[in-house]
Amino acid sequence: MDAARPTPASGILKSPAENPAASPSPPQGVSVSGYFRWAICALLLFGTTKNYMDRQVLGVLKTTLQHDFGWDEIDYGKLVQAFQIAYAFGMVLAGRLIDRLGTRLGYALAMIFWSLASMGTALANSLSSFAISRYALGFGESAIFPASIKAVAEWFPRKERALATGIFNAGTSIGAIITPLVVPGIVAHWGWRGAFVGIGALGFVWLAFWLMIYRKPGEHSRVSSAELEYIRSDPAEPTGKIAWARLLTLRQTWAFLMGKFLTDPVWWFYLFWVPGFLQSKHGLDLSGVRFPIVAIYLISDVGSVAGGWISSSLIQRGRSVNAARKTALLICAVGVVPVVFAYRVESTRSAVLLIGLAAACHQGFSANLYTLTSDMFPVRAVGSVMGIGGMAGAIAGVFNAGVVSHLLQWTGSYRVPFVMAGGAYLVAVAVIHILAPKLEPARLKPETQ
Repeated sequence: MDAARPTPASGILKSPAENPAASPSPPQGVSVSGYFRWAICALLLFGTTKNYMDRQVLGVLKTTLQHDFGWDEIDYGKLVQAFQIAYAFGMVLAGRLIDRLGTRLGYALAMIFWSLASMGTALANSLSSFAISRYALGFGESAIFPASIKAVAEWFPRKERALATGIFNAGTSIGAIITPLVVPGIVAHWGWRGAFVGIGALGFVWLAFWLMIYRKPGEHSRVSSAELEYIRSDPAEPTGKIAWARLLTLRQTWAFLMGKFLTDPVWWFYLFWVPGFLQSKHGLDLSGVRFPIVAIYLISDVGSVAGGWISSSLIQRGRSVNAARKTALLICAVGVVPVVFAYRVESTRSAVLLIGLAAACHQGFSANLYTLTSDMFPVRAVGSVMGIGGMAGAIAGVFNAGVVSHLLQWTGSYRVPFVMAGGAYLVAVAVIHILAPKLEPARLKPETQ
């Protein structure tokens, strides 16, 4: 935390749910001259895009690799689980590491690690060696959201955080759009190994821009004094370290954790199984699946930004943070429900529209769910809370991958996964409201030095 920033004597933040002024406009007479924070948001967007390109390559090549190596659905499910197990445990370590090292260095080290892991997949020649590469990729990629959410908390006032999160989170869909478009061409010229090498190497291009551009707002020469004052317009936060174990005793932590536990497996299902669903259910080949996947994730991009805009707009209009976030969460949760019919429609277009709507609502839901961490916790704890929640979501994804792979192997039907996907978000909204009825900030005391 910037030393120039005052620290409240109480060490306790006022609740934005009870006090709408917790996310005030810029001080009177101060104009927001400068928008460099949105350049930082764009950098986060590109990083997230790269992250999802790396993890999506396997899903796009699922049918090809199953053919070449003789894998069945359970074998493929084991690879998905390998990624998610490492992602789960990496989340806890990554969140804490980002809080310790800072956003700039922590994100840079993670990008290097997972880009090398992605490239290293090209060396795999068996199920076990693929699993090792997926373990490494999952461990490295686990830092993406703790780092990104912490960056948003550093660079944006509370009332803009959901929108900024929605924008960078759209990179998950952009990555899923780009990957099926470029992978078939790479495979045609250099084989499937070339796809892992080429996409993995893009991380070092992003890394150069990150190291050149990213600094904290107070240390950046491109940030005007007016913009810096606007970024810091929320009430000041207490400083000091927070015991990780202490976070697990808080209802606010469990509200975020349960939201991730219930909804993350649905996104993993879309990411890793929808390409195969379109190929098996609708008879599309590797090239034919490209445009339906692009359509799904284009729709989901709209949802990511719109979901963040809804709550940010409501706060701008005077609604409390609590009301704004939960209104957006509920709208998105209701919008997911029609996906329960995706498995039974015969029209490819109808299936794509249903899945696209559900993916859009997931992204809008996630933009607001992620923002709850910076609503309820000080910046210094955001990375750790993100790590805890991310671990919970990934653990749920591990179990879900096992269930889905065995169901498909035994029945060949996608009915149960789509029905589970349709109801998960309404349950998540209810649990979040029970655990954090007012989204009041956590009462935290620094560790004893």
